[in-house]
Order: sequence, then structure tokens, then C-alpha cells
Amino acid sequence: MKLKHPSNSASQTIASADSRLLVRETLRISANLASAAPPYPSAAAVTPEWQDLRLGGLSNDQFVDSSLRAICCEEIDGRRWKYFAENDGFISHGSKQFKKNCIRAVCLQSPKAPVDELMVFVRSYVVPEGFPDSVTPSYVPYMTWRALKYFLGGAMSVFTTQTLLSSVGVSRNRSVPGAVAINWIIKDGAGRVGKMLFSRQGKKFDYDLKQLRFAGDIMMEFGAGLELATAAVPHLFLPLACVANVSKNVAAVTSASTRTPIYKAFARGENIGDVTAKGECVANMADLLGTGLSIMLSKQNPSLVTTFTLLSCGYLMSSYQEVKSVVLHTLNRARFTVAVESFLKTGQVPTLHEGNSMENIFNLPWKEHRPIVLGSRFKDAFQDPNSYLAVEPIFEKEQYIVTYNPSKDKIYALFKDEAKSDDILKAAFHAHVLFHIVRTSNKNMSSPGKREHDFSVGPTLSDLQSHNVESYKMVSALYGPLKNKAMEQGWVMSESLLNPGRARLCELGS
Repeated sequence: MKLKHPSNSASQTIASADSRLLVRETLRISANLASAAPPYPSAAAVTPEWQDLRLGGLSNDQFVDSSLRAICCEEIDGRRWKYFAENDGFISHGSKQFKKNCIRAVCLQSPKAPVDELMVFVRSYVVPEGFPDSVTPSYVPYMTWRALKYFLGGAMSVFTTQTLLSSVGVSRNRSVPGAVAINWIIKDGAGRVGKMLFSRQGKKFDYDLKQLRFAGDIMMEFGAGLELATAAVPHLFLPLACVANVSKNVAAVTSASTRTPIYKAFARGENIGDVTAKGECVANMADLLGTGLSIMLSKQNPSLVTTFTLLSCGYLMSSYQEVKSVVLHTLNRARFTVAVESFLKTGQVPTLHEGNSMENIFNLPWKEHRPIVLGSRFKDAFQDPNSYLAVEPIFEKEQYIVTYNPSKDKIYALFKDEAKSDDILKAAFHAHVLFHIVRTSNKNMSSPGKREHDFSVGPTLSDLQSHNVESYKMVSALYGPLKNKAMEQGWVMSESLLNPGRARLCELGS
């Protein structure tokens, strides 16, 4: 039997059915794509964000074929991330449902270069979190000079250690091992004793922080110089090494005691721990770099005198700039003197930066000859009982007494037993005012060739009483404006670091 081919009508029927099926599938796919994440934009409409998204690991095909939807965006350390979730494919209670555990994180920035990644890593060790907003502006110059100082100090330590070992006889076998060990132990023990004795300074590390810090660095260089001197006189190794180690340990106590107040001045908020940790990290890194450089230089056998001179000058210059860059908000003797003198001359109080920059770093705390003495003993301020009886009624309502002693060329401020912080601050201001009046009076009475601070032409008892009355009137009128102007400039007036003596006047019946 002969087979017949299908008719044309049957072929058309099958083709029509296939076309309808293809249309339905196309519509279904289009509906799914419309309900999912926004389609990938055309090449003409590609934004930088979409380009960064492709760099983040999701290709064009993934966005077209998947049903991801952006749900959140975050930023960390300057880098932005987007989080996407995958649709579950159905709608429940009118809202789109997402699959569980389907969140994908996409970085919106292109990968950083290795050098940039290295810089980010280094910054995490050398600057506090949130820098620069987490610290004051003076932090950067301080840490720059501190790093240079420790770099030079690390370089110098290599030469001093080599010199000590050579002098004690290790390198030339001039001493038996036991004697070498004993000398080294005695040297270190003397340094520890010196550290304990100098710790008695106590509150002076708060009162005259910058002065003591710079003095400590000078002592550090003095100790290093003595260690190098042992190369010239090795038979004097033990006494020179002991004195050098005492000097260096005193410097170490000073550095450790003044470190926290300095870092506290840089911290904004409760991040003193972070600031301290990063500051010490910078110092250690600089010290290691300096040590490594010095080791390489030592192989060339340079001149010890020339090397020490250059390194020591650089070290002290860096130390001076380091302490000068610190901006403190409290008033110690030096900064208070700057503020009061400026106020008496111009009627204005210097800013924090100006007051700190004009502070005298070389005015050492233990310097005895000062024109103003706070908290002195009665016997030092008054030798004549009549002078006391003349000024005592003027200060009846105050918790202090201020007087001038012509025989010692000094202004003395004595405190009563109930004197508080504000009374000490007011007495210090009164002492400066009286000093200004007496100095002006003596300049007018003396010849032009006399020095400005020469008190050889002393005032009489009546002159002294009139000077105290005049100073009391000035203080009553000016002390309030001084405090207000100082607080406007950012100075802390609620407490002071004027370091008064411990003597207090009490009632005769007590």
C-alpha cells in the first residue's frame, strides 16, 4: 500500500500550535524578569556604579539570568559595599519573599593597587582610628618630630653599645667573663637606683611637663656621651658607665611620666589608649629603622666624635621641636606668665597655640631665682613684722597674702589654710600685677642705665602699702575679665598647674 504525505492543512495546524506555545513561554519569562531585580542597563546607560558592580564579581550574564535585588549598602574604611538577596520566586501577603542564606556582598570599588593596600595596612598601625578627626591638629607635627628623634636615638644606640662592649673588654678579651658580668650588673643597678630617686619629683611631671621632657632628653644625650667616652679611658669604664646609666634612666623616667599627659592633649574623646598605642608604635618603628641604618654605617668605621655630634645635634633639635609642638590647655607657671603679661599689655589673652609657642622650654623647674614665689614660707616673705602688719588687713577677705620683699627682690604669695584652686590662680595673678607695679615704680626711680629687673632702689613701708592697695584694686577689676577671656580662648581655668609650695597660714588659736 502506498503511503501518503501529510496534507498541507495538518502542517499548518502543528506550526500554529508551536507558535502559541512559544509566545506563552516568552510572556512568562518576561513577567519573571520584570518582577525580579532591575535589568542590566544598556551599554549607553551604564553608570560607574554598575561598572564597579561588574568589577565586584558579578558578570552581565549573572544579572540577566538571576533574580538578585539590592537590599542594603554600607561603608567601611572608605570602601562601599552592596548586599543583594535572591528572590524566592513567589509573592506572599503582597510582598516579595527572599531565599534564606542567599545574601551576596559586592564591593563597589575596584581592587586597590598593592601600594595602596600597603599604605592602608601601615596607617592602621601608625595613626589612631578615625584620624584626623580623632586627634588635635598638633598630633601630626608632634609625631613627625618624635619619629625623627627616635630614629636618631636608635642610630646612636648602636655606637654606644659597641663602645661599651669594647671598653669593658668583651671584644678584646681583656677581662674574665665574671668581671665583665659584674661590671655590667653594677652599671644597670646604678641606673635603677637613679630612676627610683628621680621618681620623687612626682607632681612636677605634671606642672612643668615640657621643661622636664626636654631636660630629660638632654640627660639622655649626656649619658650617651659618657658611654662613648669610655672608649678613650677604658680603665674608667665602671664609674663612667654608672653615671651614664643613671642619666639615661632619669631620662627614661621623665619620658614615661610625661607621655600620658601629652597623648591626653591630642585625644579627642575617650581614645587615649588608641592614641598612646599608635604613638608608641611610631616610636618603635623609627627606632628600628635608625638601628638598622646605624648597623650598616658602623661597618664603614666612621669617626665616633663626628657621628655622635651629628646625631646628638639632630636628636636635641628634634626633641625641642617635639615638645614645642605640643598644645596643652592647662596653665602652668610658664604659660600663665605668658598669658598674664599679654593681658596686662594688650588686654587680650593669647590663643592656645600662641601661648604654648611662647612658653619658655629652657626655664627649668628647679631654677631657684624666680621673681615670683607661690606658697612660700612666712619667714622667707617677711623679715620685718611691721611689713606684715601693714599688708595683712588688705587681704582680710582673701585666702592669700601677696607682698614684695625688697631685700630678696622677689614677690611672695602666701596661702591660707582654706585656699582653693581658684584662690591660688588669683594669688598668682595678683603677684604678677604687684610685680608689674613695683617694676614700673623702680624704673621711674632708678637711672636709665639700671637694668629692668634691678630692685636696688627699694620702696619704703608706705610705698609697699600703697603698691599693695593699688594692686588689690587692679586685681578686683581685672581678674574676672582675665578668666573669661582665657576660657574663650580654650584655656582650662577650673584647675591650674602652678605648683605652689605646701606651706599654709592658719589661725593663731588652731
